[in-house]
Amino acid sequence: MEVLYLLVVSVSVVLGAPSGVHNVTHVDYLMPEVQPKQADTYLCNPLKMGKEVKYIIGFEPHANMAIAHHILLYGCEEPGSHEVWNCGEMASKTSSYKVGPVCSSGAKILYAWAMDAPALTLPEDVGFKVGGDTGINYLVLQVHYKDVTSFLPPKNSHDSSGITMTMTDTPQRRRAGVYLLGTGGYIDAHTVTYMETECPFQEKFDVHPFAFRTHAHGLGMVTSGYRIRDGQWTEIGRQTPQKPQMFYNSTTPGLVIHQGDILAARCTMKNDLDRRMYIGSTQNDEMCNFYMMYYTEGDDIIPGTYCFSQGPPSYYWADDINMRNAIKNIPPNASVVPGESKPLKQTAVKGKYEDKNTVADDYSNLYDVKGANMNTDLASMPPLELHRLLTYLRSRGPRSYDDDLYY
Repeated sequence: MEVLYLLVVSVSVVLGAPSGVHNVTHVDYLMPEVQPKQADTYLCNPLKMGKEVKYIIGFEPHANMAIAHHILLYGCEEPGSHEVWNCGEMASKTSSYKVGPVCSSGAKILYAWAMDAPALTLPEDVGFKVGGDTGINYLVLQVHYKDVTSFLPPKNSHDSSGITMTMTDTPQRRRAGVYLLGTGGYIDAHTVTYMETECPFQEKFDVHPFAFRTHAHGLGMVTSGYRIRDGQWTEIGRQTPQKPQMFYNSTTPGLVIHQGDILAARCTMKNDLDRRMYIGSTQNDEMCNFYMMYYTEGDDIIPGTYCFSQGPPSYYWADDINMRNAIKNIPPNASVVPGESKPLKQTAVKGKYEDKNTVADDYSNLYDVKGANMNTDLASMPPLELHRLLTYLRSRGPRSYDDDLYY
């Protein structure tokens, strides 16, 4: 099957379309009656853009969460193939579809759907710029098939999951983009684990987050994302991934990200299983993803499309030198499921994130007694423990029996 070309399938004024937008079209972008044969198959379908610039201003999904685990829409300079292909990391060699990456070059995430999330309309004057000289020469629709039972004998049915895009050739003064924060790592059995990442923002233009989306599988309790500036945290969004995985409005309207800020995200995972759960690409693995949808004033977008850490047990905010001025200010509700009041406390690694009172009591017993040994080898202490010790000693002030050299 040859690569699809952008076709106008209907022309009308979209209900709720931003004012001032004309020449609006609906483009049905669907899988062409595919028949995946193996669970956790990822199929991709390319759509070639034209020479004229277009703006995507809305998305309406057409999928069933019982069959499709998720849908992703990518923009590519060049797709991984020019016909439907198997684009999953776990692609089977026995698949009837050719195997390849989502994009051969220039991959950018534009949209994501899961768990029967509803349609999305972008704010006024905001659009994803595609085609023309944008570097997005193709769109690629990816569907992760969770259950393929209906495609096997005796039913032998076919699938046309996908999206309807609302598009216009009216220039939008704000260009939309998506940035993904995520982790690798694993969650040990019978633990609560914090999966964390941080990404310094070094671009010379400002970014305005207006929506966010969380994605995890069965162990994800709550995922939160933040902008950190001068050690102070501001929430971009926080939601449980057990609700429809749609793009929600940012919880801090009007937030702006400047050069020098840090983007950070945490997935709080609760594993009641008897086995370790790894981050991976199948429904039997886990995922820790925080999507930030943003716009910029003008034509710039963030060059990269994602930022990942190794995740636990190799990575925590608490051990990251870039977070040394922010770690003491982690929002107390970072691991609170919206609608609940108590945070889920990590149990996977003891001592990473204790309550302040517990830390103070422990250090008081060690260092607030006459004759305490203040000759600790600070160079051998883990960064978090050293930070906490010095912070505690400075806050409680010197004692008559102290050696002031410990500062």
